[in-house]
Amino acid sequence: MADLETLLGDLTAESADLDRLVGDLPVADWARPTPAAGWTIAHQIGHLTWTDETAILAATDAERFAELVRAAEPRALTFVDEAAAEFAAAPAPELLDRWRRGRDTLNDALRAVPAGTKLPWLGPPMSATSMATARLMETWAHGQDVADALGVTRAPTTRLRHIAHIGVRTRNFAYAVHGRPAPAEDFRIELTGPAGDLWTWGPEAAAQRVTGPAPDFCLLVTQRRHRDDLALRTVGADAAEWLTIAQAFAGPPGTGRPADRSA
Repeated sequence: MADLETLLGDLTAESADLDRLVGDLPVADWARPTPAAGWTIAHQIGHLTWTDETAILAATDAERFAELVRAAEPRALTFVDEAAAEFAAAPAPELLDRWRRGRDTLNDALRAVPAGTKLPWLGPPMSATSMATARLMETWAHGQDVADALGVTRAPTTRLRHIAHIGVRTRNFAYAVHGRPAPAEDFRIELTGPAGDLWTWGPEAAAQRVTGPAPDFCLLVTQRRHRDDLALRTVGADAAEWLTIAQAFAGPPGTGRPADRSA
């Protein structure tokens, strides 16, 4: 796990990359549909804004955060979509400004969290470093939806290592949200980074293995591409099963994306 300042620097850079896609976007284009059903570009930025503000609350006022969670419990399956729709209804310049201001405030809030403190969240509690990693993961994933809506191909960066790490660390969580027991043994994950270097997790001798390009693994664990459209290889039935349910984000099981049948 990287240190907090490194993560916040990478989160800032990831946010800036997405900002370059939407910062000068004509207002009409904020209504473009994205691959997430029912979500426009405005929904994507609205979701990031809402989630950043919710993370600020978790880092600065645990009691108010708990109130928010209690209020959302009756709408557990819909409140995230409702929040995205509410924020997306704002004029695009206002939403963009609110997102930018929230990003800066979140960085300051995470820096102020005492070492060793676990922050409450919509999933398991997490440290400030884990929260920064989660925000980077979400920014990259929702940025992918925006890029897809605009027909833009993004160059992969070494920041993907943080996303791959959280994808590996959430293996058992993915099983839990699907109501399945997690495999007892560790898996070996070997991913090729954008610079051609090898990123690894787990014991070298593990029988269950996942290998392939790091960008593809990140697209899979954030459920931005279907398993069939990615160059990931597995050894072992458990590893193959995991790739059908892998989920790096909190909340109920994601629906994922359909396979590309255009070829």
